[in-house]
Amino acid sequence: MPQLLPFFFFNQLLFSFIILFSIVYIFSKYILPLFTLQQVIRTYITKLSKKN
Repeated sequence: MPQLLPFFFFNQLLFSFIILFSIVYIFSKYILPLFTLQQVIRTYITKLSKKN
């Protein structure tokens, strides 16, 4: 099992951090702002509907 050999530790850690940071970047840049915008729009719509 190569994951238990010390030779592979650095390689696995490096790629784990690269994948983790890339996922965090993609989510924060592209996916989460859409949900935030959607939530803000829903809040404004409910406030407008309550005034009438």
